[in-house]
Amino acid sequence: MNIKRQIERAAKVIKEADAIFITAGLGIGFDSGLPNLRQGDGLWEAYPPAKELNLVFEDMMNPYWFDADPHLAWGFYGNMYKLYQQTQPHKGYEYLYKWALHKGIYFVFTSNVDGHFQKAGFDPNRIAECHGSIHHVQCSNNCKGEIWNASEIPIFLNKETHKAEDPLPACHYCGEPIRPNILMINDLTWNKRRVVTQGNQLHVWHRKVKDFGYKLAIIEIGAGTQIPTIRHESEGTAAVVGGTLIRINPNEPQVPKGHISLPLKALEALEMINEEMNK
Repeated sequence: MNIKRQIERAAKVIKEADAIFITAGLGIGFDSGLPNLRQGDGLWEAYPPAKELNLVFEDMMNPYWFDADPHLAWGFYGNMYKLYQQTQPHKGYEYLYKWALHKGIYFVFTSNVDGHFQKAGFDPNRIAECHGSIHHVQCSNNCKGEIWNASEIPIFLNKETHKAEDPLPACHYCGEPIRPNILMINDLTWNKRRVVTQGNQLHVWHRKVKDFGYKLAIIEIGAGTQIPTIRHESEGTAAVVGGTLIRINPNEPQVPKGHISLPLKALEALEMINEEMNK
């Protein structure tokens, strides 16, 4: 594969596009210094109690822990919330925002719960977070169907145990534990209201792009096949709405025929595209 040629193609597609659709998975955050929680070492380094209990990502991402050990559960999510707040999105987000703002017609679809697209300046009304957001919380029983801003919920973390300390956040309606408004594994009580609203906004945007015949650039970053939601959204949009897919993935860069494959890390690829566009 000729990387230089693919970069030139990607830059040309973005330059000539009327609209930009950005889709992003976990891999976009690695260049910001965020850990790969789906790997044992990444999770265990970020949250040592998981290593002590020999828990992997799929174990921790289960609402079961808010009943079985809420101090452990809130320790994990409290530490992740703090990490995402303290970490700055890498410069690649700046390039994406610049291109999107220049076009004026853009939307973001991400499985990440870190809120880094909002932090990078993207309009929250043009972002769909298909797995929810760590910056929002709900009742673990979803008793009233309400969602609150996580900044309103104080979490006290023990620096030695990394677990949360009392008082743990509780629903002021029913008294049951509060939990992040994130889709977990075997999750029967996740409140989808925010995600449904965002999805409806995205659907309207897709229709607008298709009906007006806008030339669409689809930029997908850091989305693998293990959880293929993002890849399906990118390829589905290309097939139904139209447009050219630019897939940035160092390990799984395969694309349907006619689209653009960049087997590179997020920041490296975005820097190369930006440099080519500035020529």
